[in-house]
Amino acid sequence: MELKVGQTPNPNAIKFTANETLFEESTSLKPGDSTDHPFAKALLELDGVDNIFGYGDFVTINKTPDAEWDDLIPKVQEAYQQTR
Repeated sequence: MELKVGQTPNPNAIKFTANETLFEESTSLKPGDSTDHPFAKALLELDGVDNIFGYGDFVTINKTPDAEWDDLIPKVQEAYQQTR
């Protein structure tokens, strides 16, 4: 199962949607924050992730200005697969 990728008005943010609940509660984290949530933790460990916001079946990821979505999107999807 893969995450659906959706554009946002912000070129540094992309919304990923699943057909299952990813986050039970509203979650907003940045690298260095502590979390026990396996998917959130995996996302925060990816080079190029600036912060995440997740709730229900989606997570919005903001990338750092120097990161490229073409490199980051497959890593996000891999992190999702490994933590399911």
